[in-house]
Amino acid sequence: MTQRVELATVRDRLAVDALVTDYAAAVDDGDWAAYRELFAPDGRADYRSAGGIAGDAERVAEWLAESMRAFAMRQHLIVNRRLRFGVLDQETGDTAQVRADYVNPMRLAGTDGASTAPDFVCGGRYAFAAVRTDDGWRLREVVVEEKWRRPPPAATA
Repeated sequence: MTQRVELATVRDRLAVDALVTDYAAAVDDGDWAAYRELFAPDGRADYRSAGGIAGDAERVAEWLAESMRAFAMRQHLIVNRRLRFGVLDQETGDTAQVRADYVNPMRLAGTDGASTAPDFVCGGRYAFAAVRTDDGWRLREVVVEEKWRRPPPAATA
């Protein structure tokens, strides 16, 4: 591999890593416009394993905006990222697959929208498929594989 190719690969790795981080920040911050912009025009997301929906980025963003109102605080911790580049249209490095584990603590919102204790926590694995576009790297697909969840303890009478 030449130094030029190695540098391009490092730049792409950093760009795809930033895409995954931007995804987490958009969901955590409830920035649904930013969420939509992370996806390619044909981008899709699948949250069915966590009790959600699957569909195009617009439809899923609308669902997330509504369902995430139940949580006053969200914080994705996306770790153990494994990145592999693929080939599209006979050029190397036009697609990327990322598998990453996540832990997601969320604080339930009270009736006035303020945070209340205790927290709801879940964890699992993401599968991100990204594609290089004229606007940079974008998500073609996000699949959530929830593996566990710890709901808040039941209220005692």
